[in-house]
Amino acid sequence: MNKKHKKILWRIIASAVIFILSFFFSGAALLVLSLLAYLIAGYDVLLSAIKKITTLDEKFLMSIATIGAVITGELHEAVFVMLFYQTGELFQKIAVSKSRKSIKSLMELVPDTVTLDSGEVVSPDTVAVGDIITVCAGGRIPLDGKIVKGSTELDCSAVTGESLPQTKTEGDSVLSGCVSLTGVISVEVTSVFAESTVSRILELTENSALAKAKTESIITRFASFYTPFIVISALVLALLFPLIIAPWDISVWKDWVYRALTLLVISCPCALVISVPLSFFSGIGFLSKAGVLLKGGYAIEALAKCDTVIFDKTGTLTENTITVSNIISDYDNMLSYCASAEYYSTHPLARAIREFYKGEIKKPESTQELAGRGVRAEVDSKTVVVGNAELVRESCTDFKALDADIYISVDGKFAGGICFLDKIKADARRSVSQLRKCGIKNTVILSGDSESKVSAVAEQLGIDKYYHSLLPQDKAEIASELLKNKKGTVCYLGDGINDAPVLSLCDIGIAMGDIGSDAAKEAADGVIISGELSRLAPAMEICKKVSARVWQNIVFVLFVKALILILGAFGLAGMWAAVFADVGVAVIAIINSMRK
Repeated sequence: MNKKHKKILWRIIASAVIFILSFFFSGAALLVLSLLAYLIAGYDVLLSAIKKITTLDEKFLMSIATIGAVITGELHEAVFVMLFYQTGELFQKIAVSKSRKSIKSLMELVPDTVTLDSGEVVSPDTVAVGDIITVCAGGRIPLDGKIVKGSTELDCSAVTGESLPQTKTEGDSVLSGCVSLTGVISVEVTSVFAESTVSRILELTENSALAKAKTESIITRFASFYTPFIVISALVLALLFPLIIAPWDISVWKDWVYRALTLLVISCPCALVISVPLSFFSGIGFLSKAGVLLKGGYAIEALAKCDTVIFDKTGTLTENTITVSNIISDYDNMLSYCASAEYYSTHPLARAIREFYKGEIKKPESTQELAGRGVRAEVDSKTVVVGNAELVRESCTDFKALDADIYISVDGKFAGGICFLDKIKADARRSVSQLRKCGIKNTVILSGDSESKVSAVAEQLGIDKYYHSLLPQDKAEIASELLKNKKGTVCYLGDGINDAPVLSLCDIGIAMGDIGSDAAKEAADGVIISGELSRLAPAMEICKKVSARVWQNIVFVLFVKALILILGAFGLAGMWAAVFADVGVAVIAIINSMRK
């Protein structure tokens, strides 16, 4: 409880004490004590109603109803309405603070200072890309970077939701907000403060409250015309019915005015106006703890209704780590010649060949890099050509077209080809299985890779459908067709710049936070911070629970209000029941919204 909460609590207690004391008095003393208790509890409500009289919000309804109760002599009921209302408001404020707590705790992930490798202590926003910073054991990493010296066990739970520490050594990337548990490390900064993981998390979270869900927007619009309608209905109830029944009978007038006041209290829409946004806000907090950030209530609703998931392949289903998958050899020691020819190359395919070959790799006598085509080298006095089909075809007379990614010739003779495959992420198969259990009926891969690679991944993971050799515009076109034929919503997962159009196009786009491009993260409706696919299914379950609670609250609130409204119109429910229909129902809805 913060200072504001405590202030409201003390007002409630003071008002309640005076309210109880009033029962022991009569006449002027009763009137004074009751009015004092009423004003202590509700002065801010009355002031707000006066300032915003044109909006006719729930505070206006509450003020008119309680003032009317005072005028008609129902002093205790007026005080009780205000006391119960303020109690409900206190519950609401505490609930919102609790929801904000998990999100605001993200601010603690940003250290106030950074220690440079030179020992100088500076502010995080003054550090440039390429600077070397030092992080001691127990210290929090202030900026995204790569370890250039040392090793450590890294606690990433606050950023990615990963519960177990991760071992990080030289060359490994590290995210801002993680804690170095065991060692002192030197980190080369790869992103300035404004573009760091923690800064992006904070930005996403701050903006998420502004993005309303469809249900929230409906409730907001509903409240805007609902309140004036209720005020007019109450006036009709208070003025028209007594005129029709017995215009000369004061007791009839008093009875119908009391019913109209009861109607005003019952009809306050605060239970819906509070509980629906609070449900989504709580959901955003729960999701952030699970390692997934969604940009607002609309994204929660979309993910809850999802029945189709479209995957990019490279970097999403696969690790973007290329490995040799097949060798087609027509020449003795072909792989040895190939690995030696690629000795100096930094190309990912060259690295994959060198890692795959377990024998001795000889230095070539000479090497010529042919940009975009391959490499020509002299190995053991033999001319070795490694590259695309066009290059190798030019270097030999017996070239054979194969289903391979690169080809090799040795001394003018065709030697064979090599196929490569991205390494599938360790949690990919489990993730697809989890999505099936979550109600996902259709899974699709959209990839720019060749058919053989995409089909192999789809087959291994049990993906329903795949499309290969696609340009960015092709991906968008296919996604548009899937959106036309959808039943539920369509979710797209991607990480590259070429995924940005589809991320924006689909009902909900989610970017992979570990290696995802800035363009993809900007276009997406959410981010899986660690890039682990296994985070998606639990996030869907949270979204479904949040959406279910939203509708539970709506149905419950409307049912109770309608029931007591009917009873009140016939004089069978008084102000006490009206207070329960308003504040009591709101408190129950708020508690339901806060459940995990």
